[in-house]
Amino acid sequence: MVASLQNSVNTNSSALAALSSLRKINTNLAVAQKQLQTGYRVADAADDASTFSVAQGLRGDLQAYAAVQASLANGVGLGSVTQSALTGISDLVGNLQAKITQLADGGISASQRTIYTNDYNALTSQVANFISQANYNGTNLLSAGSTAKSFLADVAATTLSLSSQSTVQAAFTTFNASSVASASEATLALTSLTTFSDAVASSLGTNAAESRSLTLQSTFTNSITDSITTGIGALVDADIGKAAAAVQALQVQQQLAIQSLSIANQQPSRLLALFPN
Repeated sequence: MVASLQNSVNTNSSALAALSSLRKINTNLAVAQKQLQTGYRVADAADDASTFSVAQGLRGDLQAYAAVQASLANGVGLGSVTQSALTGISDLVGNLQAKITQLADGGISASQRTIYTNDYNALTSQVANFISQANYNGTNLLSAGSTAKSFLADVAATTLSLSSQSTVQAAFTTFNASSVASASEATLALTSLTTFSDAVASSLGTNAAESRSLTLQSTFTNSITDSITTGIGALVDADIGKAAAAVQALQVQQQLAIQSLSIANQQPSRLLALFPN
């Protein structure tokens, strides 16, 4: 039995099949090249509408958490500056106590009293500097009249606060008004120093606890944003190595398909050979 071959000048089935294959290859090549160029498996809604929609929602969450991170970072910075100032003041309290005790000694000479007084004045000036310089982003929790500052803790607008520690300046102002010109006055200054020291210790503990809460929340928020970023990547990121290999393979297939189409397009012209001049 001899198989029959059908040739037509109206319909070139072989060319149509080759053209269909070429179109499919071109479509797949465009997808792979887009992934390679953008780095995304799902770059827009045309790639995968539902996945793109989910990724966009997560990106919105990331923007909200970025605002929270910025607020918490501001709180952590303010708490750290305040804590450093309070620690420095606390360190100086011991030195002040020692110096006032020396000045409370009625047996020291006038020249010794002058030396101790100068040292005492230098210490109190340093305390004043610590209080006035405890600024962060225009806020000083140690200054008179300062108020508590609140910072975003999550995307639901829950807040964490740093309390005002203005009692430190108030206590220092009272203490700094004390005279140490004589032994008896220096003895009274020790009492005022104790009040100041208690205020500093209380503020140290309060600010440390509140700052720790801000730091822990900041760390937790950073972990959340890292997880969301990883999740978005799993949804939409392309495998670049796989995409590059696919582009190379599809380019070879494209060349072969073009050649096949060229051969198929030559088939009708061969019919002319049946009709020699």
